Amino acid sequence: MIKTNVMRLLEQAQIPYIALEYEVDENNLGGEHVADLIGMPPEQVFKTLVAKGEKKGIVVFCIPSTLELNLKKAAVSIGDKKLEMLHVKDLLGITGYIRGGCSPIGMKKKFPTYMDETAILYEEITISAGVRGCQLCIPRCKLIEYIEATLCDVTE
Repeated sequence: MIKTNVMRLLEQAQIPYIALEYEVDENNLGGEHVADLIGMPPEQVFKTLVAKGEKKGIVVFCIPSTLELNLKKAAVSIGDKKLEMLHVKDLLGITGYIRGGCSPIGMKKKFPTYMDETAILYEEITISAGVRGCQLCIPRCKLIEYIEATLCDVTE
């Protein structure tokens, strides 16, 4: 297994993780499919989404793979009027990550990060290791503290 920048950053911060590798299927990058492949409940597999606020600029959301980001609820939660998803073509340039391999750890810049409040239901959740084909299982409380995430209700 190749060590990713996300793994190096977690090791530097002395945050334990378990790397869960899976075979990438270009036809199905969905989180529920990934959950099946790594043997985790899909509600514990979190995806990282990047949006742009009218006032706040770039913001990051970590939400369960089974749910969708509600842009109106998310805008209200972060104190913005309007949010739109970042275009896939802009993702790499802004975050350093590609679709399907976006992690809330190790982006090019530190952006405000929000995590769906359902995360508190689990001791551990998974996030992308920063590449397609690998998820990291991390203690939820350590992850929230490390990425300085704000918990809020942003999904439907």
